[in-house]
Amino acid sequence: MNFSNALIQQLIAFRKDLHKNPELSNREYNTVKRISDFILTGSPDKIIHHIGYTGLAVTFSGEEKGPVILIRADIDALPITEKNDFEYKSVNYKVAHLCGHDGHTAILAGLARVLDLHPLKKGKVILLFQPAEETGEGAQKILNDPKFIELTPDYVFALHNLPGFDKNHIVVRNQHFTAASKGIIVKLFGKTSHAAHPEHGLSPALAVAEIIKKLSGLSQQKEHFKDFKLITIVHSRLGEMAFGITPGYAEIMATLRSYRNDDMDYLTSQTVEIIEKITDNYGLDEKIEWLEEFPATINNDHCVDMICEVAEENNLQTQQIKEPLRWSEDFGYFTKKFPGALFGVGAGTDHPGLHHADYDFSDDIIPAGVRMFDGIIRKITNK
Repeated sequence: MNFSNALIQQLIAFRKDLHKNPELSNREYNTVKRISDFILTGSPDKIIHHIGYTGLAVTFSGEEKGPVILIRADIDALPITEKNDFEYKSVNYKVAHLCGHDGHTAILAGLARVLDLHPLKKGKVILLFQPAEETGEGAQKILNDPKFIELTPDYVFALHNLPGFDKNHIVVRNQHFTAASKGIIVKLFGKTSHAAHPEHGLSPALAVAEIIKKLSGLSQQKEHFKDFKLITIVHSRLGEMAFGITPGYAEIMATLRSYRNDDMDYLTSQTVEIIEKITDNYGLDEKIEWLEEFPATINNDHCVDMICEVAEENNLQTQQIKEPLRWSEDFGYFTKKFPGALFGVGAGTDHPGLHHADYDFSDDIIPAGVRMFDGIIRKITNK
C-alpha cells in the first residue's frame, strides 16, 4: 500500500493539532470532535459517540459477512507540563500529549482514510478511539458499555510507539507484553497532640517508616513469585508543617508492578497483610484505596505471528523482546476477553522517553503504523 505525500502531510497536521490541544482522561470532548470531523470527511458505515463515556467507535463493513476486527487507539493526554518550544506545543495548562496518544490517534485516522479508499470485501472493522487509558479506566468502561455489545469483535489489536527502539522496527513478544500495575494509597489514622507531649497522642511516624521499609523489602523477595515484581514508593505525607503538633495522620502512596497477573494477586495480598500487621502493632486505624489498576497485556500467539508476517510483507523489520515492558497498558482488559495483540513501533533509539517533559511523537512512524493495521485487517479478511 502506497501513501500519497498529501495524505501523510494531512495526518501529520492532524496529529500536531491534537498535540496542541490535549485533554485529560474522561475529558476528551474536543479531541473526539476533532476526530469525528476528520473521519466524516470520508464515508464510514457508522459512528458511535459517547461509548465508554467519552469514546468514539467508527465501523467499516464489507459486502460479505466475515471476521470482526477491532483496532484501538488511546486518545487521552497526561497531567504534565510540556517543555518543548515548537509552534504546536500544548496550549492547555499542565496537560500534554507526552505518551504519543496523539500519534496513535492519527494512525487510526489514517487507517480510516485507507478503508475509505480501499473498502473491505468481507468482514467488519471497528476503529475504537478509546478514552482514559492513562488512568486504567477507559478499556473497562468500553467493555461495560451496552453500546459495545453489538460490536463484539473476533480479534483486537493496538500499537504503541516505543522510544529506545530502532525507528519503524515492529516490536513484538508472545504472551506477556506489558506489565500489570496498580496504585495504592494507605491512610493511617492516629491522634494529634502537642509536640511537647507526644505521649498524649498517637503518631503514625514509626508505622510509616516500617511500612515503607517492609514494602521495599517485598520487592526483593523471590519466594512465591514466578517472575519480576516491584513496589515503588511514590509519595508520603506525615502530619502538618507545624513544629508544635505531634502528627496524627499519614499517607503513603506506592505503585505495585509485576509481569504476571498471578504474581500481582500475591503481591497485593502480601502488601495488605504487611500494612494491617504494622498498623495493628501500633494501634492505628488504616484505610487502603486501590487506583489505576492495569492487568498484564497478554498477546495471542497466532495474532503475534500475523503481526510478524505483515511486517515482513511491508519490509519492516521485527524485533522480539526477551522480557515484557515494565509499564502498563489497559489494552490488557481487551486481550483478556478476545484474541489479539499489542505491538510496538520503534520511535528511534535516541528519542525522548515516554512521559518525559520534552517528548514528542515521531511522525516518521505514522505510515508504518497504518500499513501494519491495514495489513492485519486484509490478512484476517482475506483481502
